[in-house]
Amino acid sequence: MWSKFKRTPVQTVMGHRLPEPRLTWQAGMWLVVCLGLPLLLLGTLIDLAIQLTTGICTGLWCFF
Repeated sequence: MWSKFKRTPVQTVMGHRLPEPRLTWQAGMWLVVCLGLPLLLLGTLIDLAIQLTTGICTGLWCFF
C-alpha cells in the first residue's frame, strides 16, 4: 500500500538530471478556477435561496 508514496529514483537523459514534477502557479490557478469558483457560486446560490425563503440574510454581503 505504501509503495505508491515512495520517491522515484532520479531520472537522467543523456547524463542530464530531469527536474522533479512540481505544482506550478498555472496549476494552482486552474485549481482555484475549477474547484473554488463553483463552490463559491454554489454557496452564494444557497445563501440567496435561504434569504428568499426566510427573509434572513446569511450571506457575506449582509455585512456591507
